[in-house]
Amino acid sequence: MGGVMASLAAARVQEALSKDSKESSSIPSRVPTKFIACDARVEAEATVKAALAHYNFPLTTLTNANLQGVQSADIVLLACKPQGAQGILQAEGIREALKGKILVSILAGVTAQQLEGYLYPDEIPEGACRVVRVMPNTASFVRESMSVIQTSTPPLSDEQHALVSFIFSSIGRVVSLPPAQMDVSTALCGSGPAFFALMLEAAADGAVAMGLPRAEAQLMAAQTMRGTTGLVLNGEHPAILRDKVSTPGGCTIGGLLVLEEGTVRGAISRAIREATVVASQLGQGATNVNGTRH
Repeated sequence: MGGVMASLAAARVQEALSKDSKESSSIPSRVPTKFIACDARVEAEATVKAALAHYNFPLTTLTNANLQGVQSADIVLLACKPQGAQGILQAEGIREALKGKILVSILAGVTAQQLEGYLYPDEIPEGACRVVRVMPNTASFVRESMSVIQTSTPPLSDEQHALVSFIFSSIGRVVSLPPAQMDVSTALCGSGPAFFALMLEAAADGAVAMGLPRAEAQLMAAQTMRGTTGLVLNGEHPAILRDKVSTPGGCTIGGLLVLEEGTVRGAISRAIREATVVASQLGQGATNVNGTRH
């Protein structure tokens, strides 16, 4: 029997998850076969419908009707801005509507304990919803996301774990890590596409400066990055791969030395560390936290 998944404040996330979770061959019981997209913006309804109209499954869009969506769902995806979580979860009727269900949060910097505190400020009652924190990334739209599922205490049931893993495996790769590693996972996986896009753009710019047309330079840079990641995912260590390409006296080692002189390695590592610290502050309501560490 199919289940129902509702997404709260998640027009684009709903688009990515719902269109791909229908296509996996390994399907657990109660996999979502009906979808509800909830948002506070009227225009979000048109966005979701336009993106998913050609898929053959039931889709309902709701505006400012989170309670209705949660009441109708088996699993709920929370994808609002971090600062909006408390208001959504403490709205009248939401706690009762979530009873016995799975609440999956993809909010940067907001811990599962915080979400449980919003729902159950006194104590967690019997039959409460299970809060699961997951960090996917924007590559979900091409089924190449790297999603990190936080391990839960107590552990999810086998059926619950299979369902959450199925949903996010359908849009890419999945790993499970403890709560203490979720902020760095947010920095590496959530912010990572922007960092890698900057590197790709810089490589293409260099090729354009040396005469390549922009379109070809971007394609060549993107495919080269894709091929490199394919080799690493197949087991090649990055350092060994780099050394294999670096012929003595050749152009590769010359270029690598320029990167090392420019402290590229240190700058990229520091970007991950900075993003990790910022991610840890987002769920605390902190603002203007970028650029405060040296």
